Amino acid sequence: MKNLYLTNRFFWLFGALAVLFVASFWAPLLFPVAQGIFVLSLALVVLDLVLLFNRKVEIHAERHLPKVFNLSDINTVKLEVENRSQLPLAVTLIDELPPQFQIRNFEKHLYLKPEEQQRISYELRPVERGEYTFGDINAFLASIIGLVERRYAVPQEMSVPVYPSILQMKQFELRAFGRTTHHKGIKKIRRIGHSYEFEQIKNYVRGDDYRSVNWKASSRRNILMVNQYQDERAQQIYCIIDKSRAMRMPFEGLSLMDYAINTSLVISNIALQKYDRAGT
Repeated sequence: MKNLYLTNRFFWLFGALAVLFVASFWAPLLFPVAQGIFVLSLALVVLDLVLLFNRKVEIHAERHLPKVFNLSDINTVKLEVENRSQLPLAVTLIDELPPQFQIRNFEKHLYLKPEEQQRISYELRPVERGEYTFGDINAFLASIIGLVERRYAVPQEMSVPVYPSILQMKQFELRAFGRTTHHKGIKKIRRIGHSYEFEQIKNYVRGDDYRSVNWKASSRRNILMVNQYQDERAQQIYCIIDKSRAMRMPFEGLSLMDYAINTSLVISNIALQKYDRAGT
């Protein structure tokens, strides 16, 4: 009986019957009517129990999770529910979410025809790093009568790690490298820097920095020659994160420490794509 639940329809029906029995004290003609409705209601309850607690009534549910959750991003969880019986069912799904989310009112309603399968999804936004454990999927089944419900638990316990946002890392990478590659009429050019990484020796033209004049090459060619440099690569880039108590302060549900970790991941990834050496 632990899987048996009474619905609101049950209480409304028998509440109305109680009012009808009370009214029959002043109107005796209502008493036989109340008795007949009471017997009919009991028969409906018994019929509802027989339909729901039949061995042939079976629900299959499966949860699909991504390999990892991205911290502070919207992550999609998908549920597949299949009615493997010949009875049409009204199903209320309650997924046992990890306690880190503190969501206590989660439920999804759907109607399944015999042998029908449906897919639903919902979104979660984790704000703490670590391992998140999902529990079972609880399906509360109701027939067309709808006076009682049967709880059908589907074992689906699984865990998923929450890592710093890889999604944000990819988004900012596309922004950093997509400004000059996705516009029509823009071609790739070599950026000329004034660092100490030598590229080539070229003829002097007006506007070149006179400090870059290569006097030895100029004396050999008898014309002014200048050294051309390019942006330095393979530079050492370090991301230093403050781990003091102040970094534990929350902002929009996420701690300042996690914001810093996400930002360091983005900067390090772009530095690596630029052929620099990044570390933390």
